[in-house]
Amino acid sequence: MTDQANRPTAATPPRGGSEPPRRAILDPAQALAVGGIEPSTTAYVGSDLLLSTAAEGEASLEILRAQAAEMSWEITRVGPDWPVVALAEAPVGIIQLRLRVIKGKLAKAPDGWELLQRARAKYGIDKLRGVGLNHVLTVTPAEHGSPAEHGSPAEHGSPAEHGSPAEHGSPAEHGSPAEHGSPAEHGSPAEHGSPTQAYGRIGFGGRQPVAFVGRKPHRKADHKIVGRRPVVAILDSGCGSHEWLDDIVRTDVRLDDQPIGHTDPNNHPEFGGDHDGRLDGMLDPFSGHGTFIAGLVHQSCPDADIVAWRIIASDGLIVEADWLRALTQITELVRRDADGEPGGLAIDVLNMSIGYYHETPEDALFDPVLRKVLNTLARCGTTVVCSAGNHATARPFHPAAFAPHQGGREDKTDRAALISVGALNPDGTVALFSNAGPWVRAYAPGASLVSTMPRFEGGLQPWARATAFGQVRESIDPDDFGGGFGVWSGTSFSAPLVSGRIAATLVGQLSPHQALADRIEHARTACAKVLKKSQPASTK
Repeated sequence: MTDQANRPTAATPPRGGSEPPRRAILDPAQALAVGGIEPSTTAYVGSDLLLSTAAEGEASLEILRAQAAEMSWEITRVGPDWPVVALAEAPVGIIQLRLRVIKGKLAKAPDGWELLQRARAKYGIDKLRGVGLNHVLTVTPAEHGSPAEHGSPAEHGSPAEHGSPAEHGSPAEHGSPAEHGSPAEHGSPAEHGSPTQAYGRIGFGGRQPVAFVGRKPHRKADHKIVGRRPVVAILDSGCGSHEWLDDIVRTDVRLDDQPIGHTDPNNHPEFGGDHDGRLDGMLDPFSGHGTFIAGLVHQSCPDADIVAWRIIASDGLIVEADWLRALTQITELVRRDADGEPGGLAIDVLNMSIGYYHETPEDALFDPVLRKVLNTLARCGTTVVCSAGNHATARPFHPAAFAPHQGGREDKTDRAALISVGALNPDGTVALFSNAGPWVRAYAPGASLVSTMPRFEGGLQPWARATAFGQVRESIDPDDFGGGFGVWSGTSFSAPLVSGRIAATLVGQLSPHQALADRIEHARTACAKVLKKSQPASTK
């Protein structure tokens, strides 16, 4: 499994031809350091910084501009003024800053970390507490890396160059699996790469088509629902068309006249599986991610309404500025509803199967902004559910690691919860790829799950094809999702199961004009019930 969060820029430009923002990797062994700050590895947009819209924001900006000028750099604001959460005590929002070399000056390429560290050293850490890097986030399925990272089939030679299946003999001619011996006799997954990489391989939990023969989840008619339906919101790669979801998932919710998240239909990873990388027809590594998540929520709670927004590109990467802007807009929708203002939306559960590793989590140098947004959601009765990450580490993965836990910050009685979710194998043990630690509050199945997929068909072909008696006969096409269902693995998919379970506990307990205190109490009770049942097997 590749650590997507710490991967440098892709080897090939995106299909549209425009280059992504310059991504940088913070290496603690070589990074510029300030006494009292011990950085860890993270990925960020090298030319950017993010600035809080809080009262001290303008003062921090002047400090940054003065320091940048000494380095022959200048700072400009990116994009229009951002929407903010209109809290009475202080509006909450983010301003994106872009660094560039002053015209006519000779200087090295601007770097947000270096500028921030030099400014901290000169002016003091406390005066820049509202400034941070523009991190690169990633979605969290357990992936072995995209086909492009391993090279296209053409680079490994065509099937003809390796000989036809007939030349190697059919499976029957090689005997049954038992006749080949146990997996141990063929070597452990570690001999073929890291054991965690097995989850990303077809046949071991990697994304692949599957035939689903069960019934569609039963959804009660509106008149049989007491009160209103629970609402689960998903901030991910959007949601594609599927017969299970078309009448249930809304993708058009806006904040007034402002769209939330990405809206360009030409690079939608749920309506076109191949937007990024080579012109080889291979599906992008994360296409279908949001549809898969929506299907899991629907399976866990068929009676819930679902709202989906798109913030993720087909390569699975998210620029923090885009994410925070969308999250701020969503929070303002929730705040308006909680305060009885027009233009709001009640959201009972917000699922985010994304995250990043903060370089200085113990110092909270930039976390107060994100914490403020998450705390506002919780105070408005929205339970936030986040995936714990798939790098088999105890290192805190944010925003999941903001969850209250033993030894961490305390949960409060006047708010809903933030829940971090790790992954389980089908037998109830913790999946090897799952992050873990005291900050992971819940666990749910996350390996080899079955859910909805857009009807993609990628560039891979069946291993063998023949015609007999007027019928086409072929082996399984490994990236033909024409059946509408697939198998996938990752904490990305554990989180929506918990989101759906919480929503299911809320069915029949919600009303359109319910007092906020009652909503919060119902949310807390639902979370407690789900958490109690969402723990790994203690023995094997």
